[in-house]
Amino acid sequence: MNEKGLTTINLKQINRAKVYRYIYKKKVTSKQQIVQDLQMGLSTVSQNLAILEEEGLIERNGYFDSTGGRKAQAIRIVSSFKISIGIGILKNMFHITSVDLYGNTLFADTISLPYSNKPSYYEQVAKEIQEFIIANHYEDKLLGVSIATQGITSPDNTMVTYGNIMGNTGMRLEDFSKHLPYPCHLEHDSKSAACLELWNHQDLDSAVVFLLNRNLGGAVITNHNIQQGDSMHSGAIEHICINPDGPLCYCGNRGCLETYCSANALEDASGLAIKDFFSQLRVGADPRLLPLWEDYLNHLSFAIKNLNMVIDAPIIISGYLAPYFIDEDIDYLIKQINSASPFPLERSNILIGVHGQYAPAIGASLFYIQQFIDSI
Repeated sequence: MNEKGLTTINLKQINRAKVYRYIYKKKVTSKQQIVQDLQMGLSTVSQNLAILEEEGLIERNGYFDSTGGRKAQAIRIVSSFKISIGIGILKNMFHITSVDLYGNTLFADTISLPYSNKPSYYEQVAKEIQEFIIANHYEDKLLGVSIATQGITSPDNTMVTYGNIMGNTGMRLEDFSKHLPYPCHLEHDSKSAACLELWNHQDLDSAVVFLLNRNLGGAVITNHNIQQGDSMHSGAIEHICINPDGPLCYCGNRGCLETYCSANALEDASGLAIKDFFSQLRVGADPRLLPLWEDYLNHLSFAIKNLNMVIDAPIIISGYLAPYFIDEDIDYLIKQINSASPFPLERSNILIGVHGQYAPAIGASLFYIQQFIDSI
């Protein structure tokens, strides 16, 4: 093929991508709006819309209000054209989620299955995923299966290099992928939760993420990227020591933030399941609970205050406990953070995640969604 032919093909691909991504970003638009904003010729836009529609990537659905002439057709991407599955592996269960091309959650469920580093465990997880795919008729739409797990992963995301919580050090991506005929990806759950926050806050430059799950996790975002570090443990705020004489942490040290600010620590201190703890706390049914909650918030605010000195950026509270936070809790945190602080934190700089315990699984699923959008 001659150079002119290659150039023409490349130009067509570029225009197709421009039109699709414009529609994706706008969510709903019209042909004339595309022509105007992309400064493309009407025939070029029409051709690309026809191609994208034939491929099933976009649809014309409904009309805009008339401005005096013929009503313009409303153009959207087909958000269900492709889907991605996210898995969140925990010690006694795993979460399974599916999302569309906008990252909207289509389905989320929890399956009880204690972790065991045995072939039978990985086979069972793969079997559940396969049944989920078939039940929802995702076979022809599936981009891939992305797995978030408790544990630091290798730089190439092929295995867990540190997994003391679950005892999954040495877990390999291949343990799952060899049972699944789809692309598979492995990620640290805290980093996956941070991916979700970046997705939900597109204008976010930097932040510190507190993943308040059954075990505490964290992530650092700078320049709209999640920091991994040389050994992949950037953001491991759970192992910041706040009391050298404190409780023993699973890492072998004492007084880590994990021992004060994980959901497990709150359950151990109260003797109640998290759901029962908060239902009783909010109605004042048990006078023991408010001091326990304030103690939790005191330790959390201490960590936030110190980390905000290192990274002057918003704080994101994500994970299992995030949906239980109310305005009074944020007010309390701000008061504690700003007491005797030379650099007060604005209340607007504390953001609360909305996906609860499913945040890592949903965040993991976005890996393949982003790949697909980038590939158009």
